[in-house]
Amino acid sequence: MADVRLFYIDDSGSAVSKLVVYGWVELLAQNWRPALLAWLDWRNALHDSTGVPTNYELHASDFANGRGNPTGTPWDRNKSARTAAMVDALNAVSTIPGTCTGTVYRRVGSRYTAAKAAVYADLVREIDQRLCSVDEFGIVYMDGDGTAPFYRPAHRALDLKTRRIIDDPNFQGSYLNQWVQVADLVAYAAYQHVLRTPGKEAAWEWYPNLLGGTSTTGSTPKEL
Repeated sequence: MADVRLFYIDDSGSAVSKLVVYGWVELLAQNWRPALLAWLDWRNALHDSTGVPTNYELHASDFANGRGNPTGTPWDRNKSARTAAMVDALNAVSTIPGTCTGTVYRRVGSRYTAAKAAVYADLVREIDQRLCSVDEFGIVYMDGDGTAPFYRPAHRALDLKTRRIIDDPNFQGSYLNQWVQVADLVAYAAYQHVLRTPGKEAAWEWYPNLLGGTSTTGSTPKEL
């Protein structure tokens, strides 16, 4: 029986930056339980060292930029502490047993939503081809509530006679799903590497330095 590979995907980028980024974490279904236990061990360690609750949503752009009050203590306003926690989180992602990460990006023009849809469709085709080449099936979990109009059509455009991605994407709110939060961290690190915002130099090399070794798309985000 063919293995089933799980993909947890989140997006980053903006119409202002004219960048579309998708990041993900992937693992075989049989590795799901030990991998999640390892991540939750890190969340417990983060709580012990900083006070950030284990069920607090690690939304990367908010967390890294000092928004929110995860601990209710002065730690929340400590920029260096938040940066250290982000580095620790990405290090933890890179060591989750049985997992890989990946990211793709594209520089786009004025029709941002259409470009975002096109990048996702290309990503889905690429994942499907990879699954076929290794005789695996895949299930995609996507951040969101399913109201974005272009995710389902990308899956349904695949040739049913040969496709390996099962069904439409399964939508999960990141505040409810640890894996989607991991995907958000991956996507954010990739976005910062490509965007290279002045004043955020500390984040520019997070992806190659901390995630590059586990990335299926190369040591730097892949232009798609």
